Amino acid sequence: MSGYARAAHALGASVSGSDRASTPYLEQLRAEGVLDAHIGHAVQNVPAGAEVELVHSSAIPAENPERRLAAERGLPDRPRAELLGELSAMRRTIAVAGAHGKTSTSAMLVHVLAAAGLDPGWLVGSSVGRGMENSHWSEGEWLIVEADESDRSMLSLQVEIALLTNVELDHHATFATLEQLREAFREFLAGAPQAVIWDRPELRELRQGPAVFYELDGWRASGQGSVFDWRGHEVSLSVPGAHNALNATGALEAARLAGAHAAPAIAGLAAFAGAGRRFQLLGRSGGGALLYEDYAHHPTEIAATLAAARTLGPGRLVAVFQPHLYSRTELLAEEFGAALARADVVVVLDVYPARERAEDHPGVSGLTLVGATKAHADGRQVLWTPGFAQARAALEELLGPEDLCVVMGAGDVDRLGRDLVCAVV
Repeated sequence: MSGYARAAHALGASVSGSDRASTPYLEQLRAEGVLDAHIGHAVQNVPAGAEVELVHSSAIPAENPERRLAAERGLPDRPRAELLGELSAMRRTIAVAGAHGKTSTSAMLVHVLAAAGLDPGWLVGSSVGRGMENSHWSEGEWLIVEADESDRSMLSLQVEIALLTNVELDHHATFATLEQLREAFREFLAGAPQAVIWDRPELRELRQGPAVFYELDGWRASGQGSVFDWRGHEVSLSVPGAHNALNATGALEAARLAGAHAAPAIAGLAAFAGAGRRFQLLGRSGGGALLYEDYAHHPTEIAATLAAARTLGPGRLVAVFQPHLYSRTELLAEEFGAALARADVVVVLDVYPARERAEDHPGVSGLTLVGATKAHADGRQVLWTPGFAQARAALEELLGPEDLCVVMGAGDVDRLGRDLVCAVV
């Protein structure tokens, strides 16, 4: 939502908004003079007058007091997807979709197109790195958008180039079956004149029309990152993991369709240091361990993150995980356990509920994943620390100078990671 606020402000609107708690995104908008921000949802937050539109995220229910007031006053009350559709119609849009890798791939595209002199705008779910915010409304002709399937908002976009990284069922409240999800991605791809798609049979069949199918070629780990081959060029990437190199390949292909020349595009990618909360180096713990944080909240993402961490050669790999949503925890418990067990030590926190309620999912907690992980861990240490205070105490005792610790999850677990930092690297 912060990205939409920044875009609306750039286009001349007076923007106000509310959230249940202060966040770095909200505070940054305040600092930029974009947003008249309120903590807590209340009727007095809605400006007086007739020229007011309410735009809400999918997390805000109809009984929200500000939405109720909008209904009483006859004000437009629109889901974010409608505003996103309008913004994408104002620029030539590259939309990055898929279950995993959207934010990183979108951020890479920002750096690639900027280095190629195309002055892109962007609306992305996290900071795109190097001190750049999660959104920017530029004067350039291209807009890079992270296309979200969780609430089907990707189907509201006006897209010129669609980039599809993968398809995997993740949002079980929106899609009852994998086939329902595949149909949504089929519809998304059908709306784009051009498409860039990971070269997999199950993804190829979703596209009717011209497409560029990409695959990772010649990947090898190198220092803190990796090197791979693309269209006769050697490409260096400073973020680790084959999954990031695959994302970079897709970004380069989309940039090529947008008119970026290879040399500056590759140079821009080499300067990419990672998107916010995507294997982001935080510093060292009091015991000397390297601390990273990552947004991984699905088994596939956890496995990829831990594989990337292994390429850095730690003496011991410690995974700290905060599950996100009770429903996802229950449905994918076995897969979570297998993915987490790739670490040498696993620390599990309780579930970050987001929009769900514990009483609607009796018997499901972070402890569910402790059992699932132990079943795959071959006796390796798996700790249950429900709260941040318990987790911090355990980690401060556990972590040593040869360890690499990754704090993972889509909730507020990043606070724990930052609390553990005693020295900046």
